[in-house]
Amino acid sequence: MKVLIVEDDRKIASFVQKGLKEQGYVVDACHDGDEGYDLASGESYDVILLDIMLPGRDGLSILRTLREEKNTVPVILLTARSGLDERVEGLNMGADDYLPKPFFMEELIARIIAVSRRASGDQLSVLHHGDLELNLITRVVKSGGETPELTSREFNLLELLMRSPGRVYSRTQLLEHVWGYDFDPQTNVVDVYIRRVRGKIDSPDTPSLIETVRGVGYRFKAEG
Repeated sequence: MKVLIVEDDRKIASFVQKGLKEQGYVVDACHDGDEGYDLASGESYDVILLDIMLPGRDGLSILRTLREEKNTVPVILLTARSGLDERVEGLNMGADDYLPKPFFMEELIARIIAVSRRASGDQLSVLHHGDLELNLITRVVKSGGETPELTSREFNLLELLMRSPGRVYSRTQLLEHVWGYDFDPQTNVVDVYIRRVRGKIDSPDTPSLIETVRGVGYRFKAEG
């Protein structure tokens, strides 16, 4: 999952960025409204964490413009101001959630998961395919009665593929969503991680759940 943090308090932004990266998220951060709007409108994110009080464009102005441009990316507003009018205004403009400061990382992560599920139309906390089970809250994987241990990056790669069975992702798309832009597109890290995930979730006597689309990339096997 790829998250944008727009927060002028560098200490808070660094804390949140570190906490999300520890959970395997791909995170971009900026500290003023003008750069925040440029990133939010020009890049593809799964969730935006948006402070209201910002230098340059304020958070509500960014939110209003994104919604006017039909950008439906989920937005969680972050602010030290907790007045009812401000919360109502933000929600009426199209914010998906509102979290006053200070907050716990566990709560922020739970809210990120919740708004991303709603945005994708998926109301489930657990993804299933046959006897493979992926719990998005506990980040526990169960497969064939076993509980294989996946690293954060392996989990996020599997989650991305499982959310859209049958959809083909190129290696570049997988790099962008799971690793971010810092990786060389010529690297074979995607293929290495696909092999690792396959080794942990596949049964030795059945075809892999992650299918290779030659010359393109990978997809998770559609049921049926």
